[in-house]
Amino acid sequence: MLDTIILILDSTVRLSTPLLLAALAGLYSERSGVFDIGLEGKMLGAAFAAGAAAAVTGSAWIGLGAGILVSIALALVHGFACITHRGNQIVSGVAINFLAIGLTALLGQDWFRQGGRTPPVTGDARFGSIVLPFADSLRDVPVVGGIYAELLSGHNILVYIAFLAVPFTWWVLFRTRFGLRLRAVGENPAAVDTAGISVTWLRYRAVICTGILCGIAGTYLSVAQSAGFIKDMTAGKGFIALAALIFAKWKPVPVMFACLLFGFLDAAAIRLQGQQVPGIGEVPVQAIQALPYILTVVLLAGFIGRAVPPKAGGTAYVKERS
Repeated sequence: MLDTIILILDSTVRLSTPLLLAALAGLYSERSGVFDIGLEGKMLGAAFAAGAAAAVTGSAWIGLGAGILVSIALALVHGFACITHRGNQIVSGVAINFLAIGLTALLGQDWFRQGGRTPPVTGDARFGSIVLPFADSLRDVPVVGGIYAELLSGHNILVYIAFLAVPFTWWVLFRTRFGLRLRAVGENPAAVDTAGISVTWLRYRAVICTGILCGIAGTYLSVAQSAGFIKDMTAGKGFIALAALIFAKWKPVPVMFACLLFGFLDAAAIRLQGQQVPGIGEVPVQAIQALPYILTVVLLAGFIGRAVPPKAGGTAYVKERS
């Protein structure tokens, strides 16, 4: 039973990693007052770019760089539409999602002729597992050995980056001048502008941070968790990350626990496939796979209490003329 629990928790960590990165990405953007439902599109674009670059060059790090660059480019398109031209943030996010879905399928088929897939990545073209010190020697120690060797050790570097990004994001938002200004511009951009700080530049920097983290999330999907890009491989993870962000009320540490909750449900769903449930029998695979999305709907239906977004969120700032 303990081994089973550890294996489920190990899968939880792996499955929650892209959700955590995407949710933290949305945290930067939305704390600055720019709502972003285009997380899905940025992740998908990054996953394709990373998978393609890694397959062609044979380097996972080049794939990571390509994924981040493409994600930042899409984030800047969103920023250009919403910050510079004061466009509707929801419409812009939806447009980026559709753009990424169409372009990845089109370019994947045109470049590789594999039905929208990229060639499989192996060896140095894929991020491998990192074994922590003494993990092998402690593996047979009851309880502690299993937790250290299976749950804490054996993940790739992007998993560790994702979870280290949580305290880093907390420190940036609540202990730095940039974080203070970022939170202020999401609540009262006019006051920030009056203090002589550029609202536009602050929001662009937040959008760039979003692009970087979405780029890492997309790269994880195609070059770490999987061995190449598959058409529509994000499968709604960007929207689940957005739900986790709202569920956690735009706070970094609760965001991590919310993503772990979604990851645990996904891991449990995989584990339950084909299993006999007492009094029910074998649960259909489709019902099991729908569990994370059902939880998303249930949580957003009002079971999380009142989640108050930043006051200036979703509203373009227009500088008052004296």
